[in-house]
Amino acid sequence: MQKEQIQILKVSIKRLLRRGANKQLLNIINKTHMADLSIVFQELTLINQQKLFNLLEDPEEIGILFSKLDEATFVEFIKNVNFNKLVEIFDHMPSDDAAELLGLLDEELSDKILSKMKKEESDNVEQIMSYDEDTAGSLMVKDYVALEEDVNAKQVIESLQNKYLDVEMPFYIYVIDAYGKLVGVSSLRQLVVESPDRPLKEFMATDIVSVKPYTDREEVARLVSLYDYLAIPVVDDDNRIVGIVTVDDVIDILHEAATEDMLKMAGVGEEYVETQTIIKGTRIRLPWLFASCLGGVAAFFIIGGFEDTLVQFAGLAAFIPVIMGMGGNIGTQSSTIVVRGIATGRVDVRDFTQVVSKELAVGLILGVVYGLLIGMVAKISFFDQPFSWALAVAVGLAIVSSMSVAALVGSMVPLIFQRLNIDPAVATGPFVTTSIDIVSVYCYFMIARFLLGF
Repeated sequence: MQKEQIQILKVSIKRLLRRGANKQLLNIINKTHMADLSIVFQELTLINQQKLFNLLEDPEEIGILFSKLDEATFVEFIKNVNFNKLVEIFDHMPSDDAAELLGLLDEELSDKILSKMKKEESDNVEQIMSYDEDTAGSLMVKDYVALEEDVNAKQVIESLQNKYLDVEMPFYIYVIDAYGKLVGVSSLRQLVVESPDRPLKEFMATDIVSVKPYTDREEVARLVSLYDYLAIPVVDDDNRIVGIVTVDDVIDILHEAATEDMLKMAGVGEEYVETQTIIKGTRIRLPWLFASCLGGVAAFFIIGGFEDTLVQFAGLAAFIPVIMGMGGNIGTQSSTIVVRGIATGRVDVRDFTQVVSKELAVGLILGVVYGLLIGMVAKISFFDQPFSWALAVAVGLAIVSSMSVAALVGSMVPLIFQRLNIDPAVATGPFVTTSIDIVSVYCYFMIARFLLGF
């Protein structure tokens, strides 16, 4: 739904809840996707949430609603749900969603729910929960279509109509041999255009891209994005399929990874501001701001070392902010581009020379453009002073050197940290901005001192 429609939905549901108009509420619920309803649900009071929840009957739909709620809302609301109802809901949820939500609950309640779930469902969920949360195993669903290679197209379609009705995303038919090992895959499109009597082994694709349960989830997302798959199989060390990771989970991974990297680069941790306490937010930001503080102190001592130059040519001070600012901006741009490239797999450490030289060239060109522009401003501003040309050239060259060095540092640092197995998203921001400020000021005053003949 569009934002305007969501707003209308919120107002309508709140008004009907006040009136107790359950029949009209049911009509709205039946026409609304649970993802949209979850947005409204989170803004209701606990009493109204309970009233709305009592109108929901389909456990599968409730499962979708729960999976779309934020952690705090889900954990708080779940305390008021009947235990038997909870078990029924988790029994009907996809195993990956059930594992994720049960992981949010306290261990005692989680174990109690698992013990009452259907044996097959609880086994699947427990297996998923046994993997680290950043791995493919924690994301996979256990519902997939896997048939032996001698089964023909007609029999596959009959199996989909009878045996695999509850499979979440039956877009691919995974083909296994007599030992249960994954040997091929066929899309539904390929299946329906083949002759009904033709066995899977004659038209299946054998160049399979698969992952292990312990593969990092961001690598899974990269592969799905690279090959435009709707799902990717997860296989064990014997190449037996144990689950699949679907594209809806991959979208969530990409969104979370992008958000996480942005928050890390800003030095504010990995959580949204609304989920952080004041103390935690302060504690997370303190060390990163301390790095900037050290850079500012270093810049102060550098400027202090050129005090005699400033006394004689006070106009130099006017251009310090723009020189530091331009360098800092392009350094941030370069580091952001490289960190994002590393995160998406488009930039590799082996591309070091190519990436760095490209960013350096961009920084140099931009430096020349803005150096000329700001140099002209310096000349015009001090046109009646005997040192105006020297000042203009000094400012222009300082801009060129600042932006070039910034682009160089901003592109090099993330790649170096990646090579050292240090998360570039965490370490790049404060290191780049602090170092560029120091270098920019130092270069500016050295150039100015030389050109002004002091």
